[in-house]
Amino acid sequence: MGIETTGTRESLPESARRIATHVDRRRLLSIAERLISAPSPTGRAAPAADALASILIEEGFAVDRLEAGHHESPAVVARLASSKPGRTLQFNGHLDTVHLPFKGPRVEGDLLTGSGASDMKGGVAAAVEALLALRDSGLLAAGSVLLTAHDLHEAPWGFGQQIDRMIADGCVGDAVLLPEPLSDRLPVAGRGQACWSAVIRRPGAPVHEVMRPLDEPSVIAAGAELVSRLTQLNDQLSVEVDPIAGRSSAFIGQFHAGEIFNGFPQTCHLEGTRRWIPGTDRANVESEFRSLMAGLADSTRTTIDLNYQLVRDAFFLDQADPLVGSFGLAFETISGRPLPIGPKPFVDDGNSFWALARVPAITHGPRAGGQHTVEEWSSIEDLIRVANLYALTATLYCPGG
Repeated sequence: MGIETTGTRESLPESARRIATHVDRRRLLSIAERLISAPSPTGRAAPAADALASILIEEGFAVDRLEAGHHESPAVVARLASSKPGRTLQFNGHLDTVHLPFKGPRVEGDLLTGSGASDMKGGVAAAVEALLALRDSGLLAAGSVLLTAHDLHEAPWGFGQQIDRMIADGCVGDAVLLPEPLSDRLPVAGRGQACWSAVIRRPGAPVHEVMRPLDEPSVIAAGAELVSRLTQLNDQLSVEVDPIAGRSSAFIGQFHAGEIFNGFPQTCHLEGTRRWIPGTDRANVESEFRSLMAGLADSTRTTIDLNYQLVRDAFFLDQADPLVGSFGLAFETISGRPLPIGPKPFVDDGNSFWALARVPAITHGPRAGGQHTVEEWSSIEDLIRVANLYALTATLYCPGG
């Protein structure tokens, strides 16, 4: 499922210059525009996956399509292999976009816009261009680069099921780069996240407020008590602090009840998130949360239907890992400055690589914005920078010393 390259060794500045001559702006933009032109809401990303597979096949790569539990949109897998053994660096990205009105690609000066331009078809295109620049430059002296792209990333329509299955099935490198739109820091820690929704119910039929039985429980009062208990939990979690990732939390984002101002509601609906720091047992987090809900139902004489959905576990990156050294050196060579460390503000597939396989993963993509809106954009010059950075990192990491 790949192409083999012989590879050469030369100084780092020389390698950077050679890669730069093989990163093709026009080709990168063409790849990005073809991906963006294929509508791919989460769960239905097959058109974008097919487009990516076609691009790689046209470039001479053998492509595998892995269902990984999602036959509607098989993932795309390709490999660039050297003639010598060494580490495998994985470039991984998702092809699905959030469920918003589709906008096709457009170039406006330095900006590429359109659905997925930022999150993250622009980044996937940069990773593909890095793969092609490595092939064309012949600089992969050892090891290989594994390119993977998949569906089912964006919550609440997907929760990483496809990439999780790929990891479980062994479709994983020794380290991973993910071109999500985060460019101002090296994220070395991040919180885990679960989404939850609770529907509080009372017995009995719909009724006017003045006709309600006086001994019947109030779902609004129970909802208010849930707000109080989760506020107390959030206060208690203030002691769980990671110096980089931040603090654990319990959050409420929605509270709904009733159909009319003087009706006695039958249901009350609340939604929110639960986040935790690295080193926390996610199973305990869920168990304690479910116990809180069960206790509330008992004390308020209501029933509570709880949907608790893991999005991603917490994330940690060992700064002594060879990937960090290779990436940092490549970044400084290209940018002329070190990249400061910091937190990962969101959850992504890097969390899964670390939590499920203890594979180091660095999230780094283009300067971009408009994620989860209809106004997505990426800097074209920064997409080119990312392509150069990924290719140079591979030359440093894959030989394995």
